[in-house]
Amino acid sequence: MTARIYKPAKNAMQSGKAKSREWQLDYEPEQPRTIEPLMGWTSSGDMKQQLTLRFHTKEDAVAYCEREGIPYQLLEPKEPVRRIAAYSDNFAFRRGEPWTH
Repeated sequence: MTARIYKPAKNAMQSGKAKSREWQLDYEPEQPRTIEPLMGWTSSGDMKQQLTLRFHTKEDAVAYCEREGIPYQLLEPKEPVRRIAAYSDNFAFRRGEPWTH
C-alpha cells in the first residue's frame, strides 16, 4: 500500500488555480482492474483507489504518512513557464508572419 503525494495540476478548462494549491495523497492500486463480462465496465476490488486526502502543506502529508506507517512517494511539482506577451506584440515588426485581417 504505497501512497503518492503530489500537487495536482490545474484543469485545462480552468483559468484560475482553484484546487491546485493543496497537496493530494492517493494510494497506488494493489489489485489490477478487471473488465466485467456483462456490461464491459472496468472495476476493481481495491477500495483505497477511491480515497483521496488533501493537505494544506507537503509537510502535513508527509507527517500523516509517517505517523500511519504508510510508505510514500513524493512528487515535486514543476513550475509553469511563463511567457510574457503583450497585445502590441501582434503588430511588431519582428513578428514571424505579417498581420492581415
